[in-house]
Amino acid sequence: MQIKSPLFGSAEIAEDKIIEFPSGLPGFEHCKRFALLHEEGSEVHVFLLQSVDEPEVAFSVTAPERLGAHLEFPLSDEEVALLRLRAPEDAAVAVIVRKGDGEGQEPASTGLHANFMAPLVINTGERVGLQKVIGQLDCEITLRAKG
Repeated sequence: MQIKSPLFGSAEIAEDKIIEFPSGLPGFEHCKRFALLHEEGSEVHVFLLQSVDEPEVAFSVTAPERLGAHLEFPLSDEEVALLRLRAPEDAAVAVIVRKGDGEGQEPASTGLHANFMAPLVINTGERVGLQKVIGQLDCEITLRAKG
């Protein structure tokens, strides 16, 4: 399947590499199919989650561990069924990251921003995913300094 990416141009993606998000992503419910893209020939830390349905919709994603974070949160029975999860190790967790706009005077307005409160959960074997929007009391986030 040929897909278009604003960052990588046209890319050939095998049908069995497409990740289906049956409910879409919040605010992008019309986008149901995505592919994970990355620059060839370099160690991959950040992927581009590129919509197959809408070429202009793409998100930078990474594993929370790459940012020194460990996430633990429950999935409902409905979410487990949607993901077709048989075992926890079949799930991969990623967070959407974006670069700060740097327009404010505060240090928090620059740098990398990660959405830990709405991680992506992907069943890697079944290639199906969801974005889990969680409340502050529904999960545990541990941040560790890399050293």
